[in-house]
Amino acid sequence: MLSKLQPNTPRKDRKRIGRGIGSGTGKTAGKGHKGQLARSGGRTRPGFEGGQIPFFQRLPKRGFKNVNHKEYAIVNLKDLNVFSDGDVVTPEVLLERRIISKRQDGVKILGHGTLTKKITIKANLFSKTAEEAIKSVGGTVEVI
Repeated sequence: MLSKLQPNTPRKDRKRIGRGIGSGTGKTAGKGHKGQLARSGGRTRPGFEGGQIPFFQRLPKRGFKNVNHKEYAIVNLKDLNVFSDGDVVTPEVLLERRIISKRQDGVKILGHGTLTKKITIKANLFSKTAEEAIKSVGGTVEVI
């Protein structure tokens, strides 16, 4: 009957520490006597080695990490021939057509290949050769 259903595994209540002498976890509540581990918040941070210089600080540091680095989605001119004359190409359109997989920090147009269509391209960056090739065909370039 539905009223007599029970969970498969028996449920166990959590151990409630510091509840008197008879419970077995009263007084010091399983923390022993004094010391760092008996205190509230009494743990060391991850990687702490008792005052010895930690491993991650002993390792040599190499290279440079530029926090302002930007990663652009790259599109070549040859990839833009799928559009028809007069189209406006934006990063959203490139995503829809799956020419780029994600926008990243923006879109950069490079001059590899030839462009045969007269289109308007809106992107974050253009290489000089790409810009010249687009304008020579009669297209326009817009930096967003």
